[in-house]
Amino acid sequence: MKAEIITIGDEILIGQIHDTNATWISRQLNDAGIRVRERVTVGDEAGQITGAVDRALGRAEAVIVTGGLGPTKDDITKQTLAAYFGGELALHEPTHAFLEQMLGERGIAFNDLNRGQAYLPTCCTVLPNRNGTAPGMWFERDGRVLVSLPGVPFEMKALVTDEVLPRLREHFRLRSIVHRTAITFGLAESVLATTIAPWEEALPPYLKLAYLPNPQFIRLRLSAYEAEHDRAAREIEGQFAALRELIPAYFLGFEGATVQSAVADLLTARGETLGTAESCTGGAIASSFTAMAGASDYFLGGVVSYSNEAKTGMLGVDPAALAEHGAVSREVAEQMAVGARRALGSTYAIATTGIAGPGGGTPDKPVGTVWMAIATPEGVYARLAHYGQLREQNIQRATAQAINMLRLYLVGGRDVLVNEGLL
Repeated sequence: MKAEIITIGDEILIGQIHDTNATWISRQLNDAGIRVRERVTVGDEAGQITGAVDRALGRAEAVIVTGGLGPTKDDITKQTLAAYFGGELALHEPTHAFLEQMLGERGIAFNDLNRGQAYLPTCCTVLPNRNGTAPGMWFERDGRVLVSLPGVPFEMKALVTDEVLPRLREHFRLRSIVHRTAITFGLAESVLATTIAPWEEALPPYLKLAYLPNPQFIRLRLSAYEAEHDRAAREIEGQFAALRELIPAYFLGFEGATVQSAVADLLTARGETLGTAESCTGGAIASSFTAMAGASDYFLGGVVSYSNEAKTGMLGVDPAALAEHGAVSREVAEQMAVGARRALGSTYAIATTGIAGPGGGTPDKPVGTVWMAIATPEGVYARLAHYGQLREQNIQRATAQAINMLRLYLVGGRDVLVNEGLL
Protein backbone atom coordinates (compact mmCIF):
# COMPACT_ATOMS: atom_id res chain seq x y z
CA MET A 1 0.00 0.00 0.00
CA LYS A 2 1.23 3.48 -0.91
CA ALA A 3 0.82 6.85 0.82
CA GLU A 4 1.79 10.44 0.17
CA ILE A 5 2.36 13.29 2.61
CA ILE A 6 1.43 16.91 1.93
CA THR A 7 2.74 19.63 4.22
CA ILE A 8 1.00 22.99 4.02
CA GLY A 9 2.61 26.24 5.10
CA ASP A 10 4.35 29.27 3.64
CA GLU A 11 6.68 29.23 6.67
CA ILE A 12 8.19 25.95 5.43
CA LEU A 13 8.57 27.10 1.84
CA ILE A 14 10.51 30.21 2.88
CA GLY A 15 12.76 28.18 5.17
CA GLN A 16 11.49 29.71 8.40
CA ILE A 17 10.94 26.28 9.99
CA HIS A 18 11.94 22.70 9.16
CA ASP A 19 9.37 20.11 8.15
CA THR A 20 9.98 17.61 10.93
CA ASN A 21 6.36 16.43 10.76
CA ALA A 22 6.73 14.67 7.42
CA THR A 23 9.83 12.80 8.57
CA TRP A 24 8.10 11.56 11.71
CA ILE A 25 4.93 10.58 9.84
CA SER A 26 7.00 8.68 7.25
CA ARG A 27 8.53 6.55 9.99
CA GLN A 28 5.16 5.76 11.53
CA LEU A 29 3.62 4.82 8.21
CA ASN A 30 6.54 2.59 7.26
CA ASP A 31 6.36 0.85 10.61
CA ALA A 32 2.67 0.23 9.96
CA GLY A 33 3.34 -1.35 6.56
CA ILE A 34 2.60 1.67 4.37
CA ARG A 35 5.14 2.85 1.78
CA VAL A 36 5.49 6.61 1.43
CA ARG A 37 6.01 7.27 -2.27
CA GLU A 38 6.20 11.06 -2.23
CA ARG A 39 6.30 14.07 0.11
CA VAL A 40 5.47 17.59 -1.04
CA THR A 41 5.14 21.02 0.52
CA VAL A 42 2.72 23.67 -0.72
CA GLY A 43 1.80 27.16 0.38
CA ASP A 44 -1.35 28.45 2.03
CA GLU A 45 -3.17 28.92 -1.27
CA ALA A 46 -6.30 27.03 -2.28
CA GLY A 47 -5.16 26.19 -5.80
CA GLN A 48 -1.86 24.75 -4.59
CA ILE A 49 -3.61 22.66 -1.95
CA THR A 50 -6.28 21.22 -4.27
CA GLY A 51 -3.71 20.54 -6.97
CA ALA A 52 -1.46 18.64 -4.57
CA VAL A 53 -4.41 16.70 -3.12
CA ASP A 54 -5.73 15.79 -6.55
CA ARG A 55 -2.35 14.46 -7.71
CA ALA A 56 -1.74 12.56 -4.49
CA LEU A 57 -5.14 10.85 -4.46
CA GLY A 58 -4.55 9.79 -8.05
CA ARG A 59 -1.42 7.88 -7.07
CA ALA A 60 -1.79 6.70 -3.47
CA GLU A 61 -4.38 4.92 -1.36
CA ALA A 62 -3.77 7.20 1.65
CA VAL A 63 -2.78 10.86 1.84
CA ILE A 64 -1.72 12.60 5.06
CA VAL A 65 -1.98 16.39 5.13
CA THR A 66 -0.57 18.57 7.91
CA GLY A 67 -0.87 22.28 8.57
CA GLY A 68 -3.19 25.16 7.81
CA LEU A 69 -5.85 24.35 10.44
CA GLY A 70 -5.36 27.33 12.75
CA PRO A 71 -8.07 29.86 13.60
CA THR A 72 -6.66 32.78 11.59
CA LYS A 73 -7.54 33.83 8.04
CA ASP A 74 -4.31 32.59 6.50
CA ASP A 75 -5.17 29.00 7.48
CA ILE A 76 -7.46 27.76 4.71
CA THR A 77 -6.94 24.00 4.63
CA LYS A 78 -10.29 23.15 6.23
CA GLN A 79 -12.33 25.29 3.85
CA THR A 80 -10.38 24.08 0.83
CA LEU A 81 -10.84 20.41 1.66
CA ALA A 82 -14.54 20.90 2.38
CA ALA A 83 -15.01 22.34 -1.10
CA TYR A 84 -12.82 19.67 -2.71
CA PHE A 85 -14.78 16.78 -1.19
CA GLY A 86 -18.17 18.39 -1.82
CA GLY A 87 -19.17 19.44 1.68
CA GLU A 88 -19.68 22.60 3.67
CA LEU A 89 -18.61 23.82 7.07
CA ALA A 90 -21.10 23.27 9.89
CA LEU A 91 -20.94 23.48 13.67
CA HIS A 92 -19.70 20.22 15.19
CA GLU A 93 -21.30 20.23 18.62
CA PRO A 94 -18.90 17.79 20.40
CA THR A 95 -15.91 19.84 19.26
CA HIS A 96 -17.63 23.09 20.27
CA ALA A 97 -18.33 21.78 23.76
CA PHE A 98 -14.80 20.45 24.16
CA LEU A 99 -13.16 23.71 23.05
CA GLU A 100 -15.35 25.81 25.32
CA GLN A 101 -14.50 23.63 28.32
CA MET A 102 -10.78 23.35 27.53
CA LEU A 103 -10.27 27.08 26.98
CA GLY A 104 -12.32 27.91 30.04
CA GLU A 105 -10.12 25.68 32.19
CA ARG A 106 -7.08 27.51 30.83
CA GLY A 107 -8.62 30.92 31.51
CA ILE A 108 -8.79 31.81 27.81
CA ALA A 109 -11.79 33.70 26.48
CA PHE A 110 -13.85 31.64 24.03
CA ASN A 111 -14.07 34.11 21.13
CA ASP A 112 -15.30 33.87 17.54
CA LEU A 113 -11.94 32.62 16.24
CA ASN A 114 -11.99 29.75 18.71
CA ARG A 115 -15.62 29.04 17.90
CA GLY A 116 -14.70 28.87 14.23
CA GLN A 117 -12.47 25.89 15.01
CA ALA A 118 -15.64 23.91 15.77
CA TYR A 119 -17.00 24.46 12.24
CA LEU A 120 -15.92 21.38 10.32
CA PRO A 121 -16.65 19.84 6.89
CA THR A 122 -19.87 17.87 6.78
CA CYS A 123 -18.16 15.35 4.48
CA CYS A 124 -15.49 14.22 6.98
CA THR A 125 -15.17 12.05 10.04
CA VAL A 126 -13.93 14.23 12.87
CA LEU A 127 -10.86 12.99 14.76
CA PRO A 128 -10.87 14.46 18.28
CA ASN A 129 -7.79 16.47 19.21
CA ARG A 130 -7.44 16.34 23.00
CA ASN A 131 -4.25 18.43 22.95
CA GLY A 132 -5.32 21.46 20.93
CA THR A 133 -8.10 23.36 19.22
CA ALA A 134 -7.91 21.94 15.67
CA PRO A 135 -9.48 18.48 15.23
CA GLY A 136 -8.22 16.04 12.62
CA MET A 137 -10.39 15.21 9.62
CA TRP A 138 -10.80 11.88 7.81
CA PHE A 139 -12.11 12.00 4.22
CA GLU A 140 -12.89 9.07 1.92
CA ARG A 141 -13.39 8.91 -1.85
CA ASP A 142 -13.42 5.88 -4.14
CA GLY A 143 -11.76 3.68 -1.53
CA ARG A 144 -8.97 6.19 -0.91
CA VAL A 145 -8.41 8.12 2.30
CA LEU A 146 -7.17 11.63 3.03
CA VAL A 147 -6.43 12.67 6.60
CA SER A 148 -5.91 16.32 7.52
CA LEU A 149 -4.01 17.01 10.74
CA PRO A 150 -2.84 20.11 12.62
CA GLY A 151 0.75 21.16 12.07
CA VAL A 152 1.63 21.52 15.76
CA PRO A 153 3.91 18.50 16.24
CA PHE A 154 2.70 17.20 19.60
CA GLU A 155 -0.94 17.52 18.52
CA MET A 156 -0.25 15.82 15.19
CA LYS A 157 1.69 12.95 16.78
CA ALA A 158 -1.05 12.17 19.29
CA LEU A 159 -3.65 12.10 16.52
CA VAL A 160 -1.54 9.83 14.33
CA THR A 161 -0.91 7.40 17.18
CA ASP A 162 -4.39 7.39 18.73
CA GLU A 163 -6.67 7.93 15.74
CA VAL A 164 -5.05 7.69 12.32
CA LEU A 165 -2.94 4.54 12.48
CA PRO A 166 -5.63 2.36 14.09
CA ARG A 167 -8.13 3.50 11.45
CA LEU A 168 -5.68 2.92 8.57
CA ARG A 169 -4.89 -0.58 9.84
CA GLU A 170 -8.56 -1.42 10.03
CA HIS A 171 -9.50 0.23 6.74
CA PHE A 172 -6.74 -1.31 4.61
CA ARG A 173 -5.96 -4.58 6.47
CA LEU A 174 -2.25 -3.78 6.36
CA ARG A 175 0.69 -6.16 6.12
CA SER A 176 4.12 -5.33 7.50
CA ILE A 177 7.07 -3.44 6.13
CA VAL A 178 10.28 -4.57 7.85
CA HIS A 179 13.42 -2.43 7.77
CA ARG A 180 16.83 -3.04 9.33
CA THR A 181 19.83 -0.78 8.77
CA ALA A 182 23.48 -1.70 9.24
CA ILE A 183 26.23 0.91 9.59
CA THR A 184 29.55 0.48 7.79
CA PHE A 185 32.65 2.66 7.99
CA GLY A 186 35.92 2.78 6.10
CA LEU A 187 35.02 1.74 2.54
CA ALA A 188 33.99 4.06 -0.28
CA GLU A 189 30.56 3.27 -1.68
CA SER A 190 31.89 1.83 -4.94
CA VAL A 191 34.43 -0.34 -3.10
CA LEU A 192 31.84 -1.51 -0.61
CA ALA A 193 29.42 -2.42 -3.40
CA THR A 194 32.09 -4.44 -5.19
CA THR A 195 33.18 -6.17 -2.00
CA ILE A 196 29.68 -7.29 -0.99
CA ALA A 197 28.38 -7.97 -4.52
CA PRO A 198 28.20 -11.78 -4.06
CA TRP A 199 26.22 -11.31 -0.83
CA GLU A 200 23.90 -8.78 -2.46
CA GLU A 201 23.25 -11.00 -5.49
CA ALA A 202 22.32 -13.92 -3.22
CA LEU A 203 19.65 -11.97 -1.31
CA PRO A 204 16.11 -13.38 -1.55
CA PRO A 205 14.06 -11.51 -4.17
CA TYR A 206 11.67 -10.03 -1.61
CA LEU A 207 14.50 -8.26 0.25
CA LYS A 208 15.56 -4.90 -1.17
CA LEU A 209 18.97 -3.38 -0.40
CA ALA A 210 19.53 0.38 -0.31
CA TYR A 211 22.89 2.18 -0.01
CA LEU A 212 22.61 5.35 2.09
CA PRO A 213 25.98 7.13 2.12
CA ASN A 214 27.01 10.26 3.98
CA PRO A 215 30.46 11.81 4.66
CA GLN A 216 30.89 9.78 7.86
CA PHE A 217 29.65 6.28 7.03
CA ILE A 218 27.47 4.20 4.71
CA ARG A 219 24.19 2.72 5.87
CA LEU A 220 22.93 -0.47 4.28
CA ARG A 221 19.18 -0.90 4.66
CA LEU A 222 17.41 -4.18 4.00
CA SER A 223 13.65 -3.88 3.52
CA ALA A 224 10.84 -6.36 3.08
CA TYR A 225 7.52 -4.96 1.84
CA GLU A 226 4.07 -6.51 2.27
CA ALA A 227 5.75 -9.27 4.26
CA GLU A 228 5.04 -11.59 7.17
CA HIS A 229 6.85 -9.66 9.88
CA ASP A 230 8.56 -12.34 11.97
CA ARG A 231 9.76 -14.36 8.98
CA ALA A 232 11.16 -11.27 7.25
CA ALA A 233 12.85 -10.04 10.44
CA ARG A 234 14.58 -13.39 10.96
CA GLU A 235 15.77 -13.47 7.35
CA ILE A 236 17.15 -9.94 7.56
CA GLU A 237 19.03 -10.70 10.79
CA GLY A 238 20.55 -13.78 9.18
CA GLN A 239 21.62 -11.83 6.11
CA PHE A 240 23.29 -9.14 8.19
CA ALA A 241 25.09 -11.80 10.24
CA ALA A 242 26.56 -13.09 6.98
CA LEU A 243 27.49 -9.53 5.96
CA ARG A 244 29.31 -8.99 9.26
CA GLU A 245 31.42 -12.07 8.52
CA LEU A 246 32.20 -10.72 5.05
CA ILE A 247 33.35 -7.24 6.16
CA PRO A 248 34.20 -7.55 9.87
CA ALA A 249 36.55 -4.56 9.95
CA TYR A 250 33.97 -2.25 8.41
CA PHE A 251 30.76 -3.38 10.13
CA LEU A 252 30.01 -0.97 13.01
CA GLY A 253 26.61 -2.24 14.05
CA PHE A 254 23.02 -1.24 13.42
CA GLU A 255 21.03 2.00 13.23
CA GLY A 256 22.50 4.51 15.65
CA ALA A 257 25.95 2.91 15.73
CA THR A 258 28.96 5.21 15.24
CA VAL A 259 32.72 4.71 15.36
CA GLN A 260 32.77 6.31 18.80
CA SER A 261 29.95 4.11 20.13
CA ALA A 262 31.76 1.04 18.79
CA VAL A 263 34.97 2.10 20.57
CA ALA A 264 33.00 2.89 23.73
CA ASP A 265 31.48 -0.60 23.73
CA LEU A 266 34.87 -2.24 23.22
CA LEU A 267 36.58 -0.21 25.96
CA THR A 268 33.75 -0.80 28.42
CA ALA A 269 33.74 -4.54 27.79
CA ARG A 270 37.51 -4.69 28.32
CA GLY A 271 37.61 -2.36 31.32
CA GLU A 272 40.08 -0.08 29.55
CA THR A 273 40.37 3.70 29.27
CA LEU A 274 41.01 6.43 26.73
CA GLY A 275 42.53 9.90 26.58
CA THR A 276 42.98 12.36 23.70
CA ALA A 277 45.43 14.97 22.48
CA GLU A 278 44.03 17.17 19.72
CA SER A 279 45.32 20.01 17.63
CA CYS A 280 43.48 20.38 14.31
CA THR A 281 40.32 18.63 15.56
CA GLY A 282 40.08 21.09 18.44
CA GLY A 283 38.42 18.77 20.96
CA ALA A 284 35.98 17.15 18.54
CA ILE A 285 37.24 13.65 19.36
CA ALA A 286 36.81 14.18 23.09
CA SER A 287 33.40 15.75 22.52
CA SER A 288 32.22 12.80 20.43
CA PHE A 289 32.79 10.53 23.43
CA THR A 290 31.54 12.80 26.20
CA ALA A 291 28.33 13.39 24.24
CA MET A 292 27.43 9.75 24.97
CA ALA A 293 25.99 8.67 28.30
CA GLY A 294 28.38 6.61 30.40
CA ALA A 295 31.56 8.16 28.96
CA SER A 296 33.03 8.53 32.45
CA ASP A 297 33.38 4.74 32.60
CA TYR A 298 36.23 4.79 30.07
CA PHE A 299 37.08 8.38 28.99
CA LEU A 300 39.60 10.02 31.32
CA GLY A 301 40.11 13.38 29.61
CA GLY A 302 41.59 15.27 26.71
CA VAL A 303 44.12 17.96 25.90
CA VAL A 304 43.54 20.51 23.12
CA SER A 305 47.16 21.41 22.38
CA TYR A 306 46.63 23.93 19.61
CA SER A 307 49.90 25.79 20.02
CA ASN A 308 53.42 24.42 19.93
CA GLU A 309 53.87 25.67 23.50
CA ALA A 310 50.90 23.56 24.63
CA LYS A 311 52.32 20.54 22.83
CA THR A 312 55.66 20.83 24.60
CA GLY A 313 54.41 22.05 27.99
CA MET A 314 51.35 19.82 28.44
CA LEU A 315 52.25 16.73 26.42
CA GLY A 316 56.03 16.68 26.56
CA VAL A 317 56.54 16.94 22.80
CA ASP A 318 60.25 17.44 22.03
CA PRO A 319 60.93 21.01 20.79
CA ALA A 320 63.59 19.56 18.50
CA ALA A 321 60.96 17.39 16.78
CA LEU A 322 58.78 20.45 16.23
CA ALA A 323 61.74 22.40 14.84
CA GLU A 324 62.92 19.62 12.53
CA HIS A 325 59.65 18.11 11.33
CA GLY A 326 56.99 20.75 12.07
CA ALA A 327 53.82 20.43 14.12
CA VAL A 328 52.09 18.48 11.34
CA SER A 329 54.27 15.37 11.25
CA ARG A 330 54.42 11.73 12.23
CA GLU A 331 56.93 12.44 14.98
CA VAL A 332 54.77 15.10 16.66
CA ALA A 333 51.54 13.10 16.34
CA GLU A 334 53.20 10.08 17.94
CA GLN A 335 54.69 12.13 20.78
CA MET A 336 51.31 13.81 21.40
CA ALA A 337 49.61 10.42 21.73
CA VAL A 338 52.33 9.07 24.04
CA GLY A 339 52.23 12.26 26.10
CA ALA A 340 48.45 12.14 26.52
CA ARG A 341 48.55 8.48 27.55
CA ARG A 342 51.26 9.23 30.11
CA ALA A 343 49.66 12.42 31.48
CA LEU A 344 46.16 10.96 31.78
CA GLY A 345 47.13 7.45 32.80
CA SER A 346 44.87 5.93 30.16
CA THR A 347 45.17 2.56 28.45
CA TYR A 348 45.02 4.23 25.02
CA ALA A 349 45.30 7.73 23.59
CA ILE A 350 44.33 9.26 20.25
CA ALA A 351 46.15 12.28 18.81
CA THR A 352 45.63 14.51 15.79
CA THR A 353 47.69 17.31 14.27
CA GLY A 354 47.01 18.85 10.87
CA ILE A 355 45.95 21.76 8.71
CA ALA A 356 42.16 22.08 8.78
CA GLY A 357 42.14 25.20 6.59
CA PRO A 358 41.18 27.29 4.83
CA GLY A 359 44.65 28.82 5.27
CA GLY A 360 47.93 27.56 6.60
CA GLY A 361 48.81 25.08 3.89
CA THR A 362 52.15 24.78 2.10
CA PRO A 363 53.20 22.92 -1.06
CA ASP A 364 54.57 20.09 1.09
CA LYS A 365 51.66 20.13 3.54
CA PRO A 366 48.55 21.44 1.82
CA VAL A 367 45.25 22.18 3.53
CA GLY A 368 43.64 18.90 4.53
CA THR A 369 46.88 17.23 5.62
CA VAL A 370 46.38 15.41 8.93
CA TRP A 371 48.60 13.12 10.96
CA MET A 372 46.81 10.95 13.51
CA ALA A 373 48.26 8.53 16.01
CA ILE A 374 47.18 6.07 18.69
CA ALA A 375 49.28 5.15 21.71
CA THR A 376 48.71 1.65 23.08
CA PRO A 377 50.37 -0.60 25.68
CA GLU A 378 52.18 -2.32 22.80
CA GLY A 379 53.40 0.77 21.00
CA VAL A 380 52.40 3.90 19.09
CA TYR A 381 51.07 3.90 15.53
CA ALA A 382 50.53 6.81 13.16
CA ARG A 383 49.05 7.38 9.74
CA LEU A 384 48.82 10.27 7.27
CA ALA A 385 45.53 11.41 5.71
CA HIS A 386 44.84 13.96 3.01
CA TYR A 387 41.42 15.60 2.85
CA GLY A 388 40.10 18.61 0.95
CA GLN A 389 39.76 22.35 1.31
CA LEU A 390 36.67 22.53 3.57
CA ARG A 391 37.57 23.12 7.21
CA GLU A 392 34.46 21.65 8.82
CA GLN A 393 34.58 18.55 6.64
CA ASN A 394 38.28 18.07 7.34
CA ILE A 395 37.67 18.17 11.08
CA GLN A 396 34.76 15.73 10.83
CA ARG A 397 36.69 13.27 8.71
CA ALA A 398 39.84 13.44 10.82
CA THR A 399 37.79 12.93 13.96
CA ALA A 400 35.98 9.87 12.62
CA GLN A 401 39.05 8.26 11.06
CA ALA A 402 41.26 8.79 14.09
CA ILE A 403 38.64 7.10 16.28
CA ASN A 404 38.28 4.35 13.71
CA MET A 405 42.02 3.75 13.81
CA LEU A 406 41.68 2.89 17.50
CA ARG A 407 38.58 0.78 16.80
CA LEU A 408 40.47 -1.32 14.27
CA TYR A 409 43.32 -1.80 16.71
CA LEU A 410 40.90 -2.90 19.43
CA VAL A 411 39.29 -5.38 17.03
CA GLY A 412 42.49 -7.05 15.88
CA GLY A 413 45.65 -5.28 16.99
CA ARG A 414 48.45 -3.99 14.80
CA ASP A 415 47.87 -6.66 12.14
CA VAL A 416 44.47 -5.17 11.29
CA LEU A 417 46.01 -1.73 10.84
CA VAL A 418 48.59 -3.22 8.50
CA ASN A 419 45.97 -5.22 6.57
CA GLU A 420 43.84 -2.11 6.13
CA GLY A 421 46.80 -0.17 4.74
CA LEU A 422 46.92 2.26 7.67
CA LEU A 423 50.54 1.53 8.60
